[in-house]
Amino acid sequence: MNVLFFLTPKKDLDYVYDDYSVRQIIEKMQQHRFSVIPVLKRDGSYLTTISEGDILRFIYECNFDKEIAESRYFKEIKLYRPYRALKIEANMGEILEEATNQNFIPIVDDRNIFIGIVKRKEIIKYYLESLVKEKEKNV
Repeated sequence: MNVLFFLTPKKDLDYVYDDYSVRQIIEKMQQHRFSVIPVLKRDGSYLTTISEGDILRFIYECNFDKEIAESRYFKEIKLYRPYRALKIEANMGEILEEATNQNFIPIVDDRNIFIGIVKRKEIIKYYLESLVKEKEKNV
């Protein structure tokens, strides 16, 4: 099975850049109700992901307020569990392995340029539909 079958392309996604302030990251996550969001460099390459938990730990550690949110940046946040990106050539075994630990799998090209994500939900949906079809075929 080809990764592209499951891919949600970058143009249909939201993400943040590594030069965003903490306030900008929080606003983007709040606006879209994300618990995890990809972080890209300005050249489009994938860097990592950031989660609500990473931000909450940051807030706790620095006596956070709105003024701090304006003056602090992504690079200052310690990431608890950043998502691993896979190359577009990844096989289904690799995708399934990552999907057990991540809500989505960031997909990059050979130059590490972010091209989209594979959502765990779409993988599960595909396999459930395959099981139903197989069951109907055997009845």
